[in-house]
Amino acid sequence: MKMPREFLMPEIAESVVEGEVSKWLVKEGDEVKKEQPLVEVITDKVTVEVPSPFEGKILKLLVKEGDVVKVHQPILVYSEGDEELEEVEVPSKSAEVEVKEEVKEEEIKEEQIVEVSQRRVLAAPAVRRLAREMGIDLSKVKGTGPKGRIRKVDLLRYAEEVKVEKPVEEKKVEIPKEVVIEEEVKRIPLRGVRRSIAEHLRKSKDRAVHAFHAEDMDFTNLMNLLERLKPLANEEGIKLSIFHLFAKSVISALKKFPEFNGNVDDEKGEIVLYKNINLSVAVDTPDGLKVPVVKNADRKSLIELAREIKELAEKARNNTLSLDDVKGGTFCITNIGSIGGVFAYPVINYPEIAIIALPRPRKMPVFVGDKVEARYIATIVITFDHRAVDGAHAARFLNYLKSLVENPDKLMLNL
Repeated sequence: MKMPREFLMPEIAESVVEGEVSKWLVKEGDEVKKEQPLVEVITDKVTVEVPSPFEGKILKLLVKEGDVVKVHQPILVYSEGDEELEEVEVPSKSAEVEVKEEVKEEEIKEEQIVEVSQRRVLAAPAVRRLAREMGIDLSKVKGTGPKGRIRKVDLLRYAEEVKVEKPVEEKKVEIPKEVVIEEEVKRIPLRGVRRSIAEHLRKSKDRAVHAFHAEDMDFTNLMNLLERLKPLANEEGIKLSIFHLFAKSVISALKKFPEFNGNVDDEKGEIVLYKNINLSVAVDTPDGLKVPVVKNADRKSLIELAREIKELAEKARNNTLSLDDVKGGTFCITNIGSIGGVFAYPVINYPEIAIIALPRPRKMPVFVGDKVEARYIATIVITFDHRAVDGAHAARFLNYLKSLVENPDKLMLNL
């Protein structure tokens, strides 16, 4: 007969060292088949369902939903034979519990010793407390109660005889109920996607040297181009937006400034630059921020880029992203303008070198030569890891990007 076996938390991805058990998809006693989903695990990259590599019976779930588990840590016990749940040897007590019980037994023994030594003195707890406050040794007081029990009157009589002052009772000050204010507090556990976001951004802040550069850009001509392209995009089933044209502009700028297209490998102490541009796109979802990656974005047409961004965003909001969808990013772009805002200082999507934010272009009076015209202006911010690039590089990058945004004909050469 085969013995019960432990199932260990698998290596979900090369850089993932732990995961949070979000939801068990099986319960104790269930019969499972190979490739049947066992548990839903949240990592710092994506939420995945872990399939069963075995066919058998679930005997014991070793971790609870919400627990953070290291890779290769046992998470359940299963059987491929006829063993029952009660046959699995589960330690009845941990070493910590046994130590606590031993300490408790010692404390009980000490209490018993004290009790024996004071057995000749009989008195109620209130009398003993009063004796301590008055500094009177109860063994010197003669009790008049049953079996020589010392009563309060005996204690006070003895105090009078030896001239011990009765302690002054403290008057309790009652606080009016109306001045007691109870604050309503809602506590939300930092777990799931929120915990993953927190850990990822904390790592970014701890390791990358964040610096940023900003530039006002005139989006008027680019928005005019968008209006001309929209009907053509609609024929392809794509709802084109200013974000897609801006993303294309960023990709063109990265081709000219490849020092921003990469990441920092802290383990090896290297700056890694890539020829291919894998565009990480920050997506707002009901569960929190997710960052899928458009692979080889520099090889895609405007329509292809827009279509893939839409598909990845839908997968992010439906919680169906795969590990391949979220790894390999070389540069990140975030569209804060879809919600609102005129300025943002985004956190680097570590270990990438930089991230750029697009706010909503706003109509403003601007000098064009000697005349004031209504133009659509947006303040573009790039956050970069100062270990990999300098501020002068960021200024040149934004200057070139500005030239593309403000002169769409120049951009069209690369579409």
